[in-house]
Amino acid sequence: MPETILVVVEQREGKLNRVSWETLTAGQAIAAEMSWTLEAAVAGSAVENLANEVAGKKVAKVHAIQSPKLDPYTADAFTTGLKQFITSRQPRLVLMPHTYQVRDFVPKLATAMGRAAITDCVGYKKDGAKLLFIRQMFQGKLAADVSFTSDTPWFVTFQNGAFRGDKVETASSPAPVETVNVDIPDNTIRNKPQEVFKEARQAVDLTQAEVIVAVGRGIKEQKNLEIAKQLAEALGAELAASRPICDSGWLPMDRQIGSSGQTVAPKLYLALGISGAIQHIVGMKGSRAIIAVNKDSEAPIFEIADYAIVGNLFDIVPPLIEEVKKVKAGT
Repeated sequence: MPETILVVVEQREGKLNRVSWETLTAGQAIAAEMSWTLEAAVAGSAVENLANEVAGKKVAKVHAIQSPKLDPYTADAFTTGLKQFITSRQPRLVLMPHTYQVRDFVPKLATAMGRAAITDCVGYKKDGAKLLFIRQMFQGKLAADVSFTSDTPWFVTFQNGAFRGDKVETASSPAPVETVNVDIPDNTIRNKPQEVFKEARQAVDLTQAEVIVAVGRGIKEQKNLEIAKQLAEALGAELAASRPICDSGWLPMDRQIGSSGQTVAPKLYLALGISGAIQHIVGMKGSRAIIAVNKDSEAPIFEIADYAIVGNLFDIVPPLIEEVKKVKAGT
């Protein structure tokens, strides 16, 4: 009987986190490489519709793990519910997206089951019969191949952008959906969640953005951010920055991309005046298309850019804004 991979997709308020599709892509690739069976699960209070959505992808089965105590999310409830389910199914490998929510409960879940977790992976590879997972170290300067020595199930989380969510394979016919009701005792949950906290009205989860315009020190002055804002507005993009811009207070910290900020993988990433320090690159190199504008032809950002424009951003961006507006206006 083949081993099983279980992908636990993430949902919040009845919507699937788009990073979950990336993890499902990873699961499909590993299943094909290892000749294992792939299944998926979604947890919540009423998740049949979401389970049916996942069932349209290439998986053998989807499990709707349900309990009224799974909504709202708490680490205690998710750990208890998922432990029950995983113990009963005994998959060899459990994959999850490396989101804030997963980071909150997966250490507790792995510990509760006496197992190990390899987190924030950017890939995998097969070494003979052994499965290795790739993790970045020292802010992306090195990549380590890590394997499990513990008993199964193994827990792995994949970094945002490590795989392409749009590459997830669809099924010719929907997979069967199984509803699993888990028992979570009343005394399990030790806290009472309040409304999701937002630091400020402009706070944004850049991991969900499809287009990002990011600025670096080449913008020179805070008042020059206006040109980047205009381009972002024309493209329907989110505005982001490298660390020096946020450290200077020119943009809030929730707009920072990089090892000490957010890790993103949009369809399009425009880097304006960003030199490309490794700390920034590790946060955006998973972008589908990267356009970099920098007057330094030796800027490291050009090593990963799909389109490199050597020049002064103040000469390049204004006509670019006008062209984008023309295209949107149909002229």
